[in-house]
Amino acid sequence: MTIERIVFAVAGAFIVISVALAHFVSPYWLWFTAFVGANLFQSAFTGFCPLALILRKLGKESGAAF
Repeated sequence: MTIERIVFAVAGAFIVISVALAHFVSPYWLWFTAFVGANLFQSAFTGFCPLALILRKLGKESGAAF
């Protein structure tokens, strides 16, 4: 699995989990959803993603995006 696929999977999981937490626990979890979305948005333009840096240091293979 490449870095891109892991980043997309983790981001998707964080969004689904935070929306569920917002529904069942507190609406303040939507701030976490917004943070993940904003990070995805800025990485589309800058190519910088903290998770991609961590995965690269762990030796995962990189695809075209990161």
